[in-house]
Amino acid sequence: MPVTTFTDEEIQAIAKEVTKQLLPILTEHFNKDSLPPLMTRKQFMEFLNIGGTKCNELFNQDGFPVTRELGHPRVITEKFFEWINESAEGPDNPLRYYQQAN
Repeated sequence: MPVTTFTDEEIQAIAKEVTKQLLPILTEHFNKDSLPPLMTRKQFMEFLNIGGTKCNELFNQDGFPVTRELGHPRVITEKFFEWINESAEGPDNPLRYYQQAN
């Protein structure tokens, strides 16, 4: 059986290209305007398809757009998308293409 190997640079290039093509589709599919202004923990976990542990990590991370003023933690949807864009500014982060597409 033939085996194909890739260098780290090739893997990065593939990941960047897939992200570049996929993010506009995902952005259109998950239109932030169709989401509630404040997402509950459950809504947020379902939206990102993450579990409770990862959700807790994010909710307790400095700078993450969560408010606890209403009794239960809520993600501020608009601020979440801003946070994603700011997190994607690194030159090696494939999510940075999201900014270029918008």
